[in-house]
Amino acid sequence: MRGLKDKRVLITGGARGIGAATATRFLEEGARVIVLDIDDEARQRIEDELPSLSATIGADVSNHKSVIRAFEELDNMLKGLDILINNAGISIRHPFMEITPEEWLRVMNVNLNGMFFVAQQAAQRMLTQDTGVILNMGSTNGMMGYPYYADYNASKAGVIELTRSMALELAPTIRVNVICPGFILTPMQKAEYTPEMLREFESKIPLGRLGQPEEVAALFAFLASDEAKFITGQIFVIDGGEITGGLASQY
Repeated sequence: MRGLKDKRVLITGGARGIGAATATRFLEEGARVIVLDIDDEARQRIEDELPSLSATIGADVSNHKSVIRAFEELDNMLKGLDILINNAGISIRHPFMEITPEEWLRVMNVNLNGMFFVAQQAAQRMLTQDTGVILNMGSTNGMMGYPYYADYNASKAGVIELTRSMALELAPTIRVNVICPGFILTPMQKAEYTPEMLREFESKIPLGRLGQPEEVAALFAFLASDEAKFITGQIFVIDGGEITGGLASQY
């Protein structure tokens, strides 16, 4: 991709799954990459796997003070930020009537509040330097009704509208888009679904398979690059055709 070499990139939730694949892709493009993640063991693993990372930072995106401290570390390391991959998120598979207030708040605090905290810190720096790209992690769950994920669905719908608002207010200096994956085979998905459930879901996807983290990483790379300089405020679905005919609701 044009325009990614030597760019300063921060990837939240970057120590595993889509985040780790995205870190790999941006390093391949010649970018300088910092991974932010709350999981110390996962951060150590990705440091071992990707020795060309500029650094990793331990932080909790749902904690505003933790986010501020993380960006102070980033300032010392990179002296600025060109691209934010706002990826950190969690999900809990449970029926609507069984969601506890604590679980609801935990999902919202990470997926929506954390997205806002990180994006605001990144935007402050990008506005100062008069350029930047912010890519938020949404989900098809924020666009369609899915059972057993009411809290997650609501948080991702919020991310979509947050992205649109940011794109309007931060233009023309900062481009902001949201990527909405469908069923991507990540450690989080493997933990929530049995092999039988995965095969059943796969059979409903028009392209006949689950997505791979590397495919989402490729979309992040394109949208962050100079190839996408006229794209902002948009929702990019990557789901193998899953929601094209309403398949997401057919369980």
